[in-house]
Amino acid sequence: MEISDKLKLIPDLPGVYLMKDGDGQVIYVGKAISLRNRARSYFQSPTNLPPKTQALVAQIRDIDYITTDSEVEALILEAALIKRYLPKYNVRIRDDKQYPYVRIDLNGPFARPTIVRQVKKDGARYFGPYTRPSAVYEALKLARRLFPFRSCRDVTGKVRPCLNFHIQRCLAPCVGKVSQEDYRRLIDRLVLFLEGRTEVLVPDLEREMNAAAENLEFEKAARWRDQIQAISQAVERQKVFSNDLADQDVVGYFRSGDEATVQVFFFRDGRLEGRESLVISGFSDLSDAEFIGQFLEQYYAEAEFLPRQILLPESPEGEQTISRWLSQRRGHRVYLLVPRRGEKKRLVEMVTQNARLAQLEREASHVRQEGSAEAALDELAQALDLPEPPRRIECYDISNIQGTEAVGSMVVFEDGVPARDQYRRFKIRSVIGPNDFAMMQELLYRRFRRGLEERARITERGGLGREESSFERFPDLLIIDGGKGQLSAGREVLRELGLEHLATAGLAKREEHLFIEGHSDPIILPRDSDGLYLVQRIRDEAHRFAISYHRQLRSKRATRTKLDEIAGIGPKRRTALLRRFGSVKKLREATVEEIAAVEGMNRAIAEQVYEFLRGGSQREPGGSDV
Repeated sequence: MEISDKLKLIPDLPGVYLMKDGDGQVIYVGKAISLRNRARSYFQSPTNLPPKTQALVAQIRDIDYITTDSEVEALILEAALIKRYLPKYNVRIRDDKQYPYVRIDLNGPFARPTIVRQVKKDGARYFGPYTRPSAVYEALKLARRLFPFRSCRDVTGKVRPCLNFHIQRCLAPCVGKVSQEDYRRLIDRLVLFLEGRTEVLVPDLEREMNAAAENLEFEKAARWRDQIQAISQAVERQKVFSNDLADQDVVGYFRSGDEATVQVFFFRDGRLEGRESLVISGFSDLSDAEFIGQFLEQYYAEAEFLPRQILLPESPEGEQTISRWLSQRRGHRVYLLVPRRGEKKRLVEMVTQNARLAQLEREASHVRQEGSAEAALDELAQALDLPEPPRRIECYDISNIQGTEAVGSMVVFEDGVPARDQYRRFKIRSVIGPNDFAMMQELLYRRFRRGLEERARITERGGLGREESSFERFPDLLIIDGGKGQLSAGREVLRELGLEHLATAGLAKREEHLFIEGHSDPIILPRDSDGLYLVQRIRDEAHRFAISYHRQLRSKRATRTKLDEIAGIGPKRRTALLRRFGSVKKLREATVEEIAAVEGMNRAIAEQVYEFLRGGSQREPGGSDV
C-alpha cells in the first residue's frame, strides 16, 4: 500500500506511530494526540521541515500505528517502543558511566547486600548510584560494622560459623545462630540506614537499648548505644546541600551540536546521595522544551524511585502529561519545577555547570580518541589491502586446558571502540580433546551459520526484533587469535558457508604478526603504531572474555561433589545430605536408614547413595549392572 493511501486510514485518535524504511526497520517512533494530523504533517510541506526530519521522510516506506485511550498511555508506550527498537532518528540515551549500586533482594531469607552496575526490575531494592567506586565499598564497610549481615554467597551446607561471626561481623545464619525474623529486622534497619532515614532508625534502636537496660542486659544495651553513636557520627559527616528535606532530583544539561550531556543529582532528605551522567544524541532539530520532555519520558520510564520534586532548567513540552504520568507511577503527586530564584535555582545552576564541564571534557577526549582510532583503522586498511577502513572488527579466541571446559569468545569493536553489548561466548560442544583448530572451526561455523539464518528470516519476514537478531551483522574484518594454522581452519569454514569474501587475518600470539590467506610472509605493523595498538587491544579483550568464561565453568565444576555423580541426587537432595552429615566422608559412614531419614530422600535413593559411596556400582532406577 502506498504511503498516501495509508495516511487516509490513520484514525484521528491518540496513540503511537512507527515509521519504517524499505527494509522494514523502525527508524522513528513518535506519539500524538491525533495520529492522523501528526502523520500527515510529515508529508504536507516536507521542504519546510528541519534537515534531519527531511532525511527521515526521505527514508519512510511504511507507517504503523497503535492507538491508546489517552496521551499519557501514548507516552508510556512510546518510551517502551523506543527502548525496544532503538530507532535511528529518535533521541538516544546511553550511560556515560555505569555507576555502582548496592542491591538487596528482600524476597528470600537471609538477604545480603551486593554491588551491581545495572538496575533491573527484579523486585530487589537498589541504593545509589555511587559516583566513585570506592564510595560504595566505604558505604558497605561502614554498614557491615553497624549491621553484621552475612557476606558469604551461600548459607547452606555449613556446620560451623566462620571468623566473621567470632569478630561480631556476622550473625551466622548459615548455622542457625539467628532466626529469620531477627535477621530480617537487621536487614530492614540496614535499608533504613542506606535510605538515610535515621529519624526512623535511631528511635527504634533507642527503644531496643532502653529495653535491654530495663532487663539488666547492660552489655547488650551498651552495644545498642555504640551502634546509635556510630550511626549519628556517620550521618553528621554527610554535608547537607539543600534545606528542603523533600526528595528531589535536579536535572541540568549542556547541548553541543548533535550531542549533549545530561546530569541528574539525587537529593534525599536534603543530602546529595549521588548523581548520574548521561549522553544524549539524535536531537539536533528539537527545541529545548522538546529535548527535556523526551529526556524525562525515557529516563523516568526506567527509574526505580520517583522523587516528589524534579527541578529543571526548562519547562518540558507536554509538562502536564508528563507530570500526570509520573504521579501515576509514583502513586503520589510528582512536581516538575523550574525555579526562578533562591536555593533551588542555585542547585539547577550547579548541576548545569557540571553537565557543561562533563560535555566539554568528553569532546576533548573524543577528539583525541577519534583521531587515534581513525589513524588505526586507516593503517589496518592499508596494511591488509582492504577497500576501506574496517568499521566493524570481530575477534575470536579459544580457551581450554587440555581440551576440558573448552569455550570460545567473540568480541566486537566498532569504529575502534568496544561494543560490549555485542560480545558473545560459546561453549564448545562437538570437539573432544585438545584440538584448537577444530574448536575454532566450530566457533566460527556456529556464529556465521546463525548470522545467515537470521538474514534469511529478515528477507522472509521483512525484519526481526532485537532479541532475534544477534548475529546478522557481519564484520568488515575478522581477526582470529592464532597463526597460519588457525587462519587456515577459519577460512575453510568461511568457504563452506559461502563467506570467503570476508576479510580475515590471523594474529600470531608471540610476535604479534598478522597473517592473511595467500601470503606466506607475515604483515608486520610498526611497534609504536596505532594499528598494532588497536589489534592488541582487540586480541587482549577476546582473550580476557574467553578466559573469564573458562574460569567460570572450571569453578562451577570444582564445586561439584561425588554426590552429583549419583542418579537421582539433585541440588536439593545434595544440600540436604550435606547439611545433615556435614561432609561426604561422614555420609559414607552412615547407614541406609540414616540416609533415608534425611528430608527429601527415600529408601531406593538411599540405597544408591550407600552403594555408590561404599564402592559399589551406580545403578539407574530399575536398571542392572552390565
